[in-house]
Amino acid sequence: MEPLKIPALIAQKMIDHARRDTPNECCGILAGKDGLVAAVYPTTNIDHSPVKYTIDPAEMPGIFRDAEQSGHDVLAFYHSHTSSEAYPSVTDIKLVPPADLFDYLYVIVSLAQETSPVIRSFHIVDKKVEETGVDLLD
Repeated sequence: MEPLKIPALIAQKMIDHARRDTPNECCGILAGKDGLVAAVYPTTNIDHSPVKYTIDPAEMPGIFRDAEQSGHDVLAFYHSHTSSEAYPSVTDIKLVPPADLFDYLYVIVSLAQETSPVIRSFHIVDKKVEETGVDLLD
C-alpha cells in the first residue's frame, strides 16, 4: 500500500485535537482522494475513555455526505494514544469491523512524547496489522 499523504496543517489539526481531548483518546475521520488527505473531521469519542474510542454514530452521516459533496472519499479513521506508542492496541484491533463492511486505514496520533507527537497509519484486516506509512507534506 502507498503511504497516506497528510499535509502539515491537517496533521497539526489532528495533534491539536488529541491534545484537547487528553487524557481521553480523541477520534475523527480523514477524507481526500488517491491517498492524499484533504479534510479532517474531528468527532466525539462517546466512550470518553483514555483507552478506547467510539465515534459518535450521529456525526457520521453528515461527515460522509460532506466528504462526498466535496468530491472526497473517506480514507481513514484516526484516534489518539495519549501515553502509548502509535501502534494499534489489542482493543483497537478487536474493534475493527470486518473488511467486507469497512475497508479503511486507521491512523494513530501518539502523544507519548509530548514534544514530538507521532502519526502512523495502518491497514487492519482479519486482525492482521500492516503499516502503510505516512508522508507528512509541507
